Amino acid sequence: MAVAHHVLFLCTDNSARSILAEAILNSRGSGRFRAYSAGSHPTGTVNPHALDTLARMGLETDGLRSKSWAEFDGPAAPVFDCVITLCDAAAAEACPVWPGQQITTHWGLPDPAKVKGDADSAQAFRDTYAALGRRIDQLVTLPLDTLSPAERQAQLLAISQD
Repeated sequence: MAVAHHVLFLCTDNSARSILAEAILNSRGSGRFRAYSAGSHPTGTVNPHALDTLARMGLETDGLRSKSWAEFDGPAAPVFDCVITLCDAAAAEACPVWPGQQITTHWGLPDPAKVKGDADSAQAFRDTYAALGRRIDQLVTLPLDTLSPAERQAQLLAISQD
């Protein structure tokens, strides 16, 4: 089965939330989805708590890296069906224009990387992973091929209310 839907998760730093979302969707997407992540001002490193959380949940972490959205601005870049911002800062930024007619939506979540203290930080990452997992589980069950662009937009927005 060929990948049907390419999804880009954006967060300013591309070190935690968007990395988690990329890994979760690639794991749960059953080949129907291919997820990517990027940031407007990437840190250049993936938060170690994000990698630890993914490893504890049995998800692949090889190849995950903090990268600029500029990597997806060229003829070799995938054509995205959906662009999802995960932080309020990224949602407020003027995003580049990518080829295609992707749906954009905002699934705002608090930044677990800002939580201090090892135990509290680990819990924040688990909570973020769980919230993203619930939203992504809803995404992968949507009949995207049969929905109009307006219906897709409405469904993706509804997911953000979780």
